[in-house]
Amino acid sequence: MREFGFELSLCARLEREGGIVARQLGGAVAAPGSRILDVVHVEPGPDLDERAAITPERIPGPAIEADVGTGRARYWKDAFSIHPDRARGVVDRAVEVGFFERERRGGREYVRQTARYPDWFGPITAIENKPDLGSPGDLDRQLRFDVSLGLVDRVVLATESYVTRAHLNRLPEAVGVWRVVDGEREVVQEPTPLDPEGWGVELRERTPLRTDVSMVSPARKARKRRRIAERAYAKGWRSEPPACTHGGIETVAGASVPYCTHYDRIVDPGDCGPGCPGYDPDRAPEIDLAAERERRTPWVADPAGRTRRQTGLDRFST
Repeated sequence: MREFGFELSLCARLEREGGIVARQLGGAVAAPGSRILDVVHVEPGPDLDERAAITPERIPGPAIEADVGTGRARYWKDAFSIHPDRARGVVDRAVEVGFFERERRGGREYVRQTARYPDWFGPITAIENKPDLGSPGDLDRQLRFDVSLGLVDRVVLATESYVTRAHLNRLPEAVGVWRVVDGEREVVQEPTPLDPEGWGVELRERTPLRTDVSMVSPARKARKRRRIAERAYAKGWRSEPPACTHGGIETVAGASVPYCTHYDRIVDPGDCGPGCPGYDPDRAPEIDLAAERERRTPWVADPAGRTRRQTGLDRFST
C-alpha cells in the first residue's frame, strides 16, 4: 500500500512538469507480460496537438502499421499482413475510436485514415518505484532487464530511502536515481541515455548456471515504443476513489488521488472490498477525473475528430 501511494504521488508531480504520465504498462517485447513498468513518462513530440485531435483512446498498433493512408481508400483485407479475423477486429476498433473511416463499394468494405498518424511523442522514461530499499525484492533483475533491452530512453529508480554508495554499486550503471521525500525530488544520480534504435537483449529464464535471452530488433522495439506511448496516452495514471463510506479524495501536486479516511492514507481502490475491516459499501465520491486530466495535460477528452463524410457512409452500418 505504501508503494501504491508513493507511485500515485510521483505520477502527480511528474504530470505537473509536463508530458504524458501513465502507470503499470508492459515493458517486454519477446515475452509480452513478463515485465511491467511501474511508471512511464512520455515527453511530447512536435505533433502532440495533432494526436490529441484524433481520439482520447488508444489507436490499435496494427491499424497504425497497416498499409492504409489518408488518400485513396483500400480494401481492408489487402491492407493488413495479419490474420483476417484479427484484422477485422482492428478495423472495427480503429473506426470506433475515429482513426479509420470506412465505405462500401460494390459489396466490399474499404478503409482510410481520418488523419495522418503524427510524430507526437519524444523520449520515454521508465521509472521503477521502490520506496524502501531495505526490501528491494527483484529490483536488480527488473532494472537489468530494462537496461539490457533498451526499449526506453532512460531508466530511473525512485525511492524514499537514503541512498548510499553501496546501493548505487548494486544498480546497473545506466540507471538514474531519484530520492523523493515529501514531494521534494533529489537527483542522486542522472540516468545514462540508452539506445532504443539499436538491438536489445531481453532477459528471459534465469537459472544459477545460465540466463536465456532473446535478441530484439530495432524494428520490433520501435513498434513496442509506439504501442507504449499509445497506451500511456489513453490510460494515464488516475484511479477512481473507493466506493465506500470511507472513500475520499486527496489532492497531491494539484491532482486527485484515492484516499481512505478509515486508514488515513492513499489507497488502491482495487484492494477495497469485504476483506477490509473498515469496508462499508457506498457510492464513490464524485470526481470528474477526465476533466481534471484534460485541464492539466495536453490530452483531450472529447476532440472534434477528423472523420470525413463519404458518399453512402450514412447507409453503412458499423
